[in-house]
Amino acid sequence: MAVARIGELSAAHRARIAAILEATAVFRREEIDVALELFDETFPRDTRPTIDAATAAAPCNDAPPTDSSYVFLGAFTPEDELVGYACYGPTPDTDRTFDLYWIAVDPTVQGTGGGTRLMTEVERRLEGLNARMLVVETSSRPEYAPTRAFYERRGYAEAARVREFYAPGDDRVIFTKRFQGIFNSSTGRGAVQQ
Repeated sequence: MAVARIGELSAAHRARIAAILEATAVFRREEIDVALELFDETFPRDTRPTIDAATAAAPCNDAPPTDSSYVFLGAFTPEDELVGYACYGPTPDTDRTFDLYWIAVDPTVQGTGGGTRLMTEVERRLEGLNARMLVVETSSRPEYAPTRAFYERRGYAEAARVREFYAPGDDRVIFTKRFQGIFNSSTGRGAVQQ
């Protein structure tokens, strides 16, 4: 089952996002709760339609109903089943720095390029915004080794490590990727260096 497209998410995708996060078996319950809080901030509960499972898999192109700065993208199969997602947004009080808050792909399709396609689209959109840098945080726990390798293969460098940040023996590992745009203050737009 390959990823056919990357697209916008809607409120109807909440249950599927929760299922993907749980299926990965690496996120603790508290981490899943935080991921869903970000989703709920962007897609408030009172705006979510009541839907069945078939409707949840259908593509939705409606924009988030709030002024949230979080952006959610989904990876969809040819049958329009959501199999992965990413959430990113601008880092407050910085000059064009962004954070990748979440990226998760259903284990049944991991290794088929869905995560890479999500990251590529996030980066493409950030370059369009003339972003300077994307910051990613992850855990040092052994089960996160494939995640750390995923970032490194895509040009992210470990910029910092906060020892025992999450818990004893569980460091916060911070990766960054700098974009090659040059900001032109007279036009307010970036130009890509060659």
